[in-house]
Amino acid sequence: MPDFTSHVFVCCNTRAPGHARGCCDPDGGEALRNCFKAEIARRQLDPELVRANKAGCLDQCEFGPTVVIYPRQIWYAGVTLADVPRIVEETILGGRVIPELLLANRRPRE
Repeated sequence: MPDFTSHVFVCCNTRAPGHARGCCDPDGGEALRNCFKAEIARRQLDPELVRANKAGCLDQCEFGPTVVIYPRQIWYAGVTLADVPRIVEETILGGRVIPELLLANRRPRE
């Protein structure tokens, strides 16, 4: 098996409503992860090279929903379903980082 070119880990951690740290998957439906999987499939990307997986808590709850893409170690925060096609196009296919989604450039949600 070849090394992944992009291995996307999507935080699917759930917490009780109103938790002080927030929650990356408040409805527990893994919608964000499912959206990544669908976009990857729609573009017919090789599943041995590009994969989206559910992750437990990535410990960045205040910035969630959080996604990390390896092997480049790109951390995106506040990711929405609408961001997924752009992340696949620009980061996974184009190799470009999206500055406004970078965890390092985000403020905690309130």
